[in-house]
Amino acid sequence: MLERMIDLARDAMNRAYAPYSGFQVGAVVRGANGGLFAGCNVENAAYPQGCCAEAAAVAAMVLAGENRIAEVLVMGRGEQLVSPCGGCRQRIREFADDSAPVHICGEEGLRKTLTLGELLPLSFGPGHLK
Repeated sequence: MLERMIDLARDAMNRAYAPYSGFQVGAVVRGANGGLFAGCNVENAAYPQGCCAEAAAVAAMVLAGENRIAEVLVMGRGEQLVSPCGGCRQRIREFADDSAPVHICGEEGLRKTLTLGELLPLSFGPGHLK
C-alpha cells in the first residue's frame, strides 16, 4: 500500500501548479475504507488563495464519501523534510486521530514516519466540541 501511495504522490507532485514558488508538493490520504486520494498544491497570483496538496487530497476524500483518514503521505523535493504545514495538520486532525501515521517522502521514497500526534501535539479536534 505504501508503494502505491508513494507513486500517487509522486504523480501528483509532478502535476502541481507552482509557477510562483517552484515548490511542488504531492499528498495522498488513505481513507478508513481503504480508498486512496491524491492532491497537489495549486498556487495563485493572489498568494493566500492557493491550495496545499494535503487540503486537495482531503477534499477528494470527502467528495468520494469518506470522512476518516487512516494514513497520510506527503512528498516534496529538496534536502529538508517536507511535512504538512500547520493549517494542513489541523485539516488532517479533523478527519484523523493522533495515532494516524504521516509518511514524509522525497522523490526517492520514504524518509520518515511520524504520528499526527507527534506533528500536532495537544491538538484541538472535533471531540472538543461535543
